[in-house]
Amino acid sequence: MDKAVIEQEVREIADSWKGKEGNLIMVLHQIQNRYGYVPREVSLVLSEILDVPLARIYEVITFYHFFRLTPPGKHTISVCMGTACYLKGGAEILGELEHLLCVKPGETTKDGQFHLEVVRCLGCCGLAPVVKIGEKVYGGVKKKDVGDIITQYSEDSEAKTAA
Repeated sequence: MDKAVIEQEVREIADSWKGKEGNLIMVLHQIQNRYGYVPREVSLVLSEILDVPLARIYEVITFYHFFRLTPPGKHTISVCMGTACYLKGGAEILGELEHLLCVKPGETTKDGQFHLEVVRCLGCCGLAPVVKIGEKVYGGVKKKDVGDIITQYSEDSEAKTAA
């Protein structure tokens, strides 16, 4: 990343929150929305611009589970563990995803294709159990469906579709 570009982007974000209570958290939210995570080089620039110790920035980033220090996968898989989804097999769906992708919630696959996360509710209780990949919601998911769903998003599948 170009330091001059980073500095300009971070300055614009920081200026929009200048003088407001709790601005560090809001600035970090905007940075993560921009980059998908909070890159170290951006944190260093932010520390200078806000005149906040880097340790304070990392204290906030690591305290709140929302913030990421590593780039997310190309496809974010959200497994609902709200009451309805949990009772209808959400844990089994999550277990199958962990098995197939070889990651735990909060982790990204080694190839950078998938990021697995657990959410408390996707607002689709009538479709339980629910999995969301990107903006697409899959309802009534069964353990046997998980592999086919993942295959739709794999690099090999995309290459075949493009050909």
